[in-house]
Amino acid sequence: MEIRRAASARPLHALTRPDGTPVRVLVVDDEPDLAEVLCGVLRYEGWLVCGATDGASAIAAARDFRPDAVLLDVMLPDFDGLQVLRKLRAEQPHVCVLFLTARDSVEDRIAGITAGGDDYVTKPFSLEEVLARLRGLLRRAGMTRALTDESLLVVGGLVMDEEAREVTRDGEAVELSPTEFELLRFLMRNPRRVLSKAQILDRVWSYDFGGQAHVVELYISYLRKKIDAGRSPMIHTVRGAGYVLKQAAQ
Repeated sequence: MEIRRAASARPLHALTRPDGTPVRVLVVDDEPDLAEVLCGVLRYEGWLVCGATDGASAIAAARDFRPDAVLLDVMLPDFDGLQVLRKLRAEQPHVCVLFLTARDSVEDRIAGITAGGDDYVTKPFSLEEVLARLRGLLRRAGMTRALTDESLLVVGGLVMDEEAREVTRDGEAVELSPTEFELLRFLMRNPRRVLSKAQILDRVWSYDFGGQAHVVELYISYLRKKIDAGRSPMIHTVRGAGYVLKQAAQ
């Protein structure tokens, strides 16, 4: 299998899911060398990758892996990619599918698109073309965002736009007071780091409250009611040390 030119550098602007977690891609091809190269390039993008070598394993993998996109070879040893696509669409109707095939006739392309494929790349292909088409499919489907805006802070499903002063969790808006916003910003700028009450007082209130450290406890409780209520908690108390913000348990 010929590949015209390998991608040589990590993209300037990585893509993630809207919640900040890595894009998930299932690679289905019965050529081990090609599959290995494709998986390696996608992992270099920072994406989570799962591989399959035939139709049956692809369908089983998709059920567990829940990919955002599938690179799908049309010619597989057990049944063809069009059959795989129909089964995938039945369970995951919104997954993006990019066909990989040696068939280059107009009829073959029409068959792939008619069956529900989103795009079509013929072998031999360049890895840059595959990546560009895959990024385009994901963007058009609204499944990703580019990490180009330095005003965005992202921890799991929690997203803060510092310039717009907007916060969302799992896509739902969270209304915060100015002090709550500053407290959450400090936590989000230091994910998985335990912050003491003294550190929080100094950063958020800009001066020492002396014995009034209970103000931190009060505002942490406010944040928890707005950020964590009815969800897996992200704000945790570390007894005797302070507080930490981390991605919610799945």
